[in-house]
Parts: sequence; C-alpha cells; structure tokens
Amino acid sequence: MTTTDIYSHGVPAEDDFGYVQAIRSGELIHVSGQLALDEAGAFRHPDDFGAQLELTYANFDRILDHYGATRNQIVSQVLYVVGLQRYAQAMAEGNRAYFGDHRPVSTAVGITELTFPGQVVEISAIVDTTLPR
Repeated sequence: MTTTDIYSHGVPAEDDFGYVQAIRSGELIHVSGQLALDEAGAFRHPDDFGAQLELTYANFDRILDHYGATRNQIVSQVLYVVGLQRYAQAMAEGNRAYFGDHRPVSTAVGITELTFPGQVVEISAIVDTTLPR
C-alpha cells in the first residue's frame, strides 16, 4: 500500500510559493530544495557558503527526523550553487562532513542566481526509507 505524508517547516515561503518541504510517497521521500532558512523562515548567512551549507543540511536533518530517516538513506542529491568553481572545495568538504562514509549520488549545478540576494546554495534530495538507517 502506498502512503503519502507531507511535511512543512511552517515558514511563510511555503504559502508564498505554494510548495511543501517534503512529501513521502510509498518508501521514497522527495525533499524540496533546502536552503539557509532559520526556523522562523528568515534567510541567513548571505554570501557565506559554509554557513549556508551547514544550515541547509540542518534543515535536511529536521525533515529526516520527521520521517524517522537518517542521512544514510539519502540516495540522491542535487546541489545548485552560485559560483560553483569558487565553492567547489568547500562544497566537497561540507558534503563529506555531512555524509561521512555514506555516498549518495550527487549532481552539482552551477547557476547564476537563487531566490534570495546572497543565497549561494540550495539542495534537493530523494530519500529511500527501505535502506538501513
């Protein structure tokens, strides 16, 4: 049986833009692009790639916690990065720090801009809850 479970952080942007943070369909969780929003929905750390990446992954953890999932169950991620060549090393280090020995498939896309001034990274993902936690 397929079940659907929708998760929101409860931030204004969800209503403003008409989306949810994640949706579970069966055993997969599809995670919307996460970014450096605090719990009130305010964008943080303009132009600071490392701090944005850290807060973005913390938002992933909030979603994973909701579903009882872990980082080890993330099977795919797409990183959208303004200034990809400039931040490639920091992106690699942050990715290794977040995932440890786990290795999801990953795509990094260099882009010219994101939603907020000073936003340099956004990450979407797919989580497979059938994998070991």
